Amino acid sequence: MPRNFPTLPSLLDHGADTLIDVRSPAEFAEDHIPGAINLPALSNDQRARVGTIYTQDSPFNARKIGAALVARNVAAHLEGALADKDGSWQPLVYCWRGGQRSGSFASILTQIGWRAETVAGGYQTWRRLVVDALYKADWPTRVILLDGNTGTAKTEVLALLAARGIQTIDLEGLAGHRGSVFGATGEQPDQKAFESALASAMARLAADRPLVVEAESSKIGARLVPPSLWAAMRGAPRLRIEAPVAARAAYLTRAYGDIIADRAALDAAISNLKRLAGGAAVARWQGLAAAAEFEALAAELIAQHYDPRYARGAARNADAAAVFETETLDDAALEQLADRIAAKVAAF
Repeated sequence: MPRNFPTLPSLLDHGADTLIDVRSPAEFAEDHIPGAINLPALSNDQRARVGTIYTQDSPFNARKIGAALVARNVAAHLEGALADKDGSWQPLVYCWRGGQRSGSFASILTQIGWRAETVAGGYQTWRRLVVDALYKADWPTRVILLDGNTGTAKTEVLALLAARGIQTIDLEGLAGHRGSVFGATGEQPDQKAFESALASAMARLAADRPLVVEAESSKIGARLVPPSLWAAMRGAPRLRIEAPVAARAAYLTRAYGDIIADRAALDAAISNLKRLAGGAAVARWQGLAAAAEFEALAAELIAQHYDPRYARGAARNADAAAVFETETLDDAALEQLADRIAAKVAAF
């Protein structure tokens, strides 16, 4: 039986024991409702095959062959991922439009005796709710920006603020990127998946409390910050962290240990700065990397590349609502910094 979900929270809090996405693995990888598991009714190749039959032969033959394939695949799921489900299990199933794939899958589950339901409109219902929230509506909370030059531990401080009960969203974490040429943490999620994660986090916010996010540009790696949040960020007050270059260089050396350990990735990242910094500077920085002088490398990147770029950007921004100075960025200093910033946020 199809269920209607008029809002993001209603779909996220669906109440079923398991949310099942029966679309193909490729569709699921691009984006899906947060919390769903993928039990494909058709594989990538099978979906393409059925689609070809539908357009080049006949819809009837496509449905007949598709039904046989779905039945075999559901049987495999029943003997695999669903083998341990007892009679009280209540799944919620969706496909692309809430049509044949989810209907067929749920029908088989219902015949077994489970109370299986489908999402009316399928994935497209979820996507419409996300677009409405992030592209058509105003951001629902006040936003405060956590600002500071490169290496001021903003992401770590953001996590410490969350541990203190402050509302936060880690945009870099959702986007799978640390926001600089050295920021790649693996393959970034698709833009739709980034927006789904952001909309899911937004739906959990308390509208009467401020939200703290890092001061980002409109792009995080290759992912765009959606318009509703970007509009709120552009007019938001800034809380800026300031620390000496030496402390920031030491922090970056710790925080970017994964890139430091991958010499090829580090060289490639430095090479990407040639257009902005010039060949001579890049050669020197690669020499520092080769000599394992990583704090010196970080200090030069801060002084010669990142701080000048930040200063140019800061000149276009409003003054900070508050500045938090710290001489070091070790664990104890970050805990103290988070306490000070949390107290300021609570005053907004």
